[in-house]
Amino acid sequence: MNRPADIPERLLMGPGPSNVAPSVLEALSRPTIGHLDPAFLVIMDQVQEMLRSVFNTDNPFTIAVSGTGSAAMEAAVDNLVEPGDRVIVGVNGVFGTRLVDMAGRAGAEVEALEFDWGTPIPIEAVEEALKRKPADLVMLVHGETSTGVMQPVEGVGALCHEHGALVLLDCVTSLGGAPVLLDTWEVDVCYSGAQKCLSVPPGVSPLTFSDRAVEKLESRKQKVPSWYLDMSMIRNYWGENRAYHHTAPINMIYALHEGLRLILEEGLEKRWARHLRHAEALWAGLEAIGWEPFVGQEYRLPPLTTVRPPAGLDEKEFRGRLLEEHDIEIGGGLGPLAGQVVRVGLMGASSTPESLLRFLSATEALSGAPEGAAVDAAEHLLAQEGV
Repeated sequence: MNRPADIPERLLMGPGPSNVAPSVLEALSRPTIGHLDPAFLVIMDQVQEMLRSVFNTDNPFTIAVSGTGSAAMEAAVDNLVEPGDRVIVGVNGVFGTRLVDMAGRAGAEVEALEFDWGTPIPIEAVEEALKRKPADLVMLVHGETSTGVMQPVEGVGALCHEHGALVLLDCVTSLGGAPVLLDTWEVDVCYSGAQKCLSVPPGVSPLTFSDRAVEKLESRKQKVPSWYLDMSMIRNYWGENRAYHHTAPINMIYALHEGLRLILEEGLEKRWARHLRHAEALWAGLEAIGWEPFVGQEYRLPPLTTVRPPAGLDEKEFRGRLLEEHDIEIGGGLGPLAGQVVRVGLMGASSTPESLLRFLSATEALSGAPEGAAVDAAEHLLAQEGV
């Protein structure tokens, strides 16, 4: 205990966190200054502007919440939901279920649109629910981390607004790794986490409110139940007034600033294409040795792949050996998928040909597959033009 912590080098290929670029780690180590220091306020402004670019939105109220993605999730729900509000939630995995729980705790009348895990929520189901009974808010998970489903969103915002409802979108596992077009999709509230496709350590989380959402916040009849996550006060710190609310995580904001800078330097479309290309190579490699994708290709989330191991392969033992013998971390299944699937992430700085080929080579060795079968299939796909 009198020595510095011994931290191993890992290749992080689970559902998060992802590996962090050296320049982001360096940003964390820069001198801590005050959260009202003029130099820090400039950094905050730049973070807001870069977040708007990554979210593809012009929303003035775009900030980084002091906390992990779950804090941003709770902030989104608690600030928009009042007791008695009617909320529709698409549920096809763990995080849709979590939104139901949070909305219920906030006092909402919740209708859960339940669909099979591994499938998206049909827009027709949302439309039918809105026609049955008006709602104040519709919540959907864009990238369902428990299953690897990417929810189609186009058209949902316009539909909900026609029926007088706001739209909340969970982009924790998609932001920075798949197209997120908030203004085009007419999304009102969106949040994410730093530790996935943004490749920043966990602890700070993007959140954005449209003007409609801000109006809803300003017209609340009751106070936001969480003081710490009350955006009606926090927006005064991130806005022109710079009114003190709580001490911001200074060095985490530095890290987020650098992570966002790297994303925009690469270019969003190039980054999305990189994630998709490496995901397709991963899918080809795994299928070549008998691993079965859990989600149909049309709805797969490129940054996170959920697959069933071949019959007879114990997924928990496989993951343990992968970590112990190869220093590679992947995730197991959640909820009803526990013990049935593994979740393999290729997010941000972890989404490289070297990472996926190292994982596939280790998977061949640990699963008894023919040597080179998975790697060859992935390399063949990577070599193709236009994939």
